[in-house]
Amino acid sequence: MWIDTHCHLDAPEFEADRDAVRQQARNAGVGLCVIPAVERAHWGAVQALAHRHADAYALGIHPLYVPQAHEDDLQALDDALTASQGDPRLVAVGEIGLDFFVPALFEPAMRERQWAFYTAQLKLARKHGLPVILHVRRSADLLLKGLRQVAVSGGIAHAFNGSAQQAQAFMDLGFALGFGGAMTYERATQLRALATAVPESALVLETDAPDIPPHWIYQTAEQRAAGQPQGRNAPEQLPRIAQVLADLRGLPVPVLAAITSGNARRCLPRLVQL
Repeated sequence: MWIDTHCHLDAPEFEADRDAVRQQARNAGVGLCVIPAVERAHWGAVQALAHRHADAYALGIHPLYVPQAHEDDLQALDDALTASQGDPRLVAVGEIGLDFFVPALFEPAMRERQWAFYTAQLKLARKHGLPVILHVRRSADLLLKGLRQVAVSGGIAHAFNGSAQQAQAFMDLGFALGFGGAMTYERATQLRALATAVPESALVLETDAPDIPPHWIYQTAEQRAAGQPQGRNAPEQLPRIAQVLADLRGLPVPVLAAITSGNARRCLPRLVQL
């Protein structure tokens, strides 16, 4: 069984056929999806989807949604985590983190606002005894600084694409590293080298569907201009993404499935009950 540790099944791209998308993934062997929320308005949807499809979910405020978030959203998150504390399908606080790739988010005032929301959500994760699912985009060092200031019970550094030293720092803090579609591109040499080199105990798999499509789905701007439609990433792609990682590491696919699923359950302990 595969576990997709990061899948935005609530995204509007799945509005027309969400149930079919989840069934196709199940048919492909994806037994569990973790559905992280991105803003307050989505919390109810991800919770409902997790229960509807026997999956798992996380509640949080994504850094890309911090600009439109309200200060009382943090209190609302605390309240939502309290209300769901007995729900085994709530497995983490997430998706939270820092994004310094988007120029508007790199401005000093927005960096400060992101930091405030990030550290506040770390404190909520610690208060509720939950791991975190981290958004890491050109922000690894500052994320690590926050984790050293506010200790949490580990989690996953989603779509990790940092250095070997940063990877080790996350692992030292009890985090697994999420690998997905970006790893499937041959030109992603640094990422593929990292995916090959990190200890087996740090590996978890994800699609980030509908985002970060693997290379066999992605169409360039030129291809789209020529009439080729952009493919939609979906959790059913996870086994094929996993095949790439298995080939890179020289592992049999069933062995990789057991390793990555075990790691997901260790980093998100409530998955064990599911």
